[in-house]
Amino acid sequence: MTNRLAILLGLTVIAAIGADLVFNRGDNLLFLGRKLFVLLDWLAFWR
Repeated sequence: MTNRLAILLGLTVIAAIGADLVFNRGDNLLFLGRKLFVLLDWLAFWR
């Protein structure tokens, strides 16, 4: 991955987080965080 591509990807993620905070008050981030926690718990069980 080149530096240019990494910067572009980082800016895209930051823009998506900013749009979620502006338009949905961060509800999608909270949902994804909860699902990530469940996934990590599931992975820890199978380890």
